[in-house]
Parts: sequence; C-alpha cells; structure tokens
Amino acid sequence: MAEQSSGQLLLGIDLGTSRTAVVSSRGYRHIIRSVVGYPKDIIGIKMLGKTQAFGDEALQKKSALVLYHPLEDGVIREGSERDYNAAFELLRHVVGLAAEGHEGKVSGIIGVPARASVLNKELLLRIASELLDTALVVSEPFMVAYYLNRLGNCIIIDIGAGTVDICAMKGTVPAPEDQVTLLKGGDYIDERLEAAIGQRYPEVQLTRNLVRTIKEEHAFVGEPDGPVTVTLRSQGKPAQYELTAELRLVCESIVPDIVEQLTTLIKGFDPEDQQDALDNIILAGGGSRIRGLPAMIADALREYGRIRVTVIDDPDYAGALGALRLATELPPEHWDKVGFASR
Repeated sequence: MAEQSSGQLLLGIDLGTSRTAVVSSRGYRHIIRSVVGYPKDIIGIKMLGKTQAFGDEALQKKSALVLYHPLEDGVIREGSERDYNAAFELLRHVVGLAAEGHEGKVSGIIGVPARASVLNKELLLRIASELLDTALVVSEPFMVAYYLNRLGNCIIIDIGAGTVDICAMKGTVPAPEDQVTLLKGGDYIDERLEAAIGQRYPEVQLTRNLVRTIKEEHAFVGEPDGPVTVTLRSQGKPAQYELTAELRLVCESIVPDIVEQLTTLIKGFDPEDQQDALDNIILAGGGSRIRGLPAMIADALREYGRIRVTVIDDPDYAGALGALRLATELPPEHWDKVGFASR
C-alpha cells in the first residue's frame, strides 16, 4: 500500500447528499449521514455535552438541535456560508475519524456528481485543502468504474440521494460529454412520496426522515410482489396504511430521464463498441436497491438489442473504495491529471 511506502495515509471519500462514506489505506471504513446539528440553546449544549453533532446522533437529538444538510444535489450549496461551514465541519469530522492516531501526511480523493460546476468543485477543494495535505475532486461514477476495474465499454448509473450520475467509460478519463447529472435522485423520490401520502391520507403525521425510511425499505418499480403496508400515526395513534401505488408511481418517475440519457450516451460509443456497452450497464448508489429497476431499464432499451443491467455488490462503499484505489495506484503528485487537485 502507498501508506506503507511513503508514510502517508490515503483516504477515499464519497461525499453524498444523504450519506458520506470514507475508507482509508489502513483498512478503516465508515458511513455517516451527511447532517450536522448545532444546539438551539444552552439546554441543548447541556444535553449534548458539546457544540455540534453529526450523522445519526444529530438526527436522534434533532429536537434540541438546528440541523444542516450542507449538500444539495450532491454538492455544497453555493452562496450559503452556513452550509459551507457545515460542509467543512462534516468533512473535518470524517477525516478526523479516519486519520485518528496517524501523525504523518494525509491525502484524499473525494467523489462529486459527474457534472458538478467548476465553482462547486473549487468550493469543495478549498475545504479539502485545509484538511488534507493533497486533495483531488473527481466524478463519483468514474470512481465506481475504477473500483470495479471496468474502465472501457460500460456505463455506470450512480443513483444517489441528490443526483443520478451516468457515466460512459471508454478507456480514458471521462470527458464532460461522456457524463450526465440528473437532479432526480432519492431526495426527489422522498419529496414526491411525502406529497403522495399526504394527499391520500391527509390525517397522517409525516417527517421527511420517516418517508425516507419507508422508501429505503419498500422501494420498487414494476409489478409489486404484494401490497406495501406500513404503520403510521394519526393524532398520535398508530394504524396500518397501504402505500403500494404511491411507492410505485414515485419510484418509476426517475426512470424516463435515466433511459433518455442512456440512449444519448450509447450513441456516443463507436458502433463496434455499442453492444459491449449495452451488455455492461451497471447500477450503483443507494437507489440501485430499488427492486425491479434493472429489468425496467433493460426493457425500456430493448429496441437497441441485447441489454444487460446489473447491480453493484457494495453500493454503500463502491465510490469511496474506487477513490482509494485510484489514490493508492496514482501518486498524489500526478492527481491533477485526472481532476481538480490541490497541492
């Protein structure tokens, strides 16, 4: 490993709207919700015992905290000092956990949406350069492809909370025209599901976190295996509510845009490579767990010939592990050849 030869600790970080994953060259791995909480008042500070909380701890104690989700559509909210500061604290927290006890240099590669703006990449790099000796910002789907060692004639569809990133791999570092970012990811599904449940059952008490939990447990497209029934509360009293139609509708709502962009990217391959690409469409990210999604995408593309859509084995860590693999195989002094790098 690079750390053993240079004394440098290397990190791979997938900085996501909903969750942030970090892995290190000494075997550390951790996932945390991308949320930072600050006490509302002196009582909150006394209850918390500190001035900020992260991830699940912040969500569990949300009544005493002001919560910030600093990443919107997979990137830092531009022009918001509060979100910039929260993103800094979140990244400092995960880097600190991964580098605990390490006294040498720490360098890291961070994944961002495929078509994140130059300004946003620069914002993230500014934060990272304060926390890491060398930092690189690269495309998340490219990191998934690197983790899989699938660098040619394949298409990665990374379905995250803030975005869906689609990347055509052609044996080189992807060019801008080989990548697409759609703003209809998991958060979009959550928003539509909350509205659909509220319309059908206006008496039900909902929070966005509760809606997200329902989606993560039951999301599907196509024909359901059976009715989806969940326990919700109305006026504080629990009851069973059937949500099959609502879940199907909102989950399927992201498919047409994905298929449209896939068809565009497929045409960008050389004709003799197009069938290989169609045989190697790979779903990654949390949204890859939506039941029935591979079959629905394949069916929508059937006029293009034989289609094979598969789901990655480790959607939680694939992006971070790909970033770490790149960090390990490419010396930090050459990182600027594949993305935005600091020195």
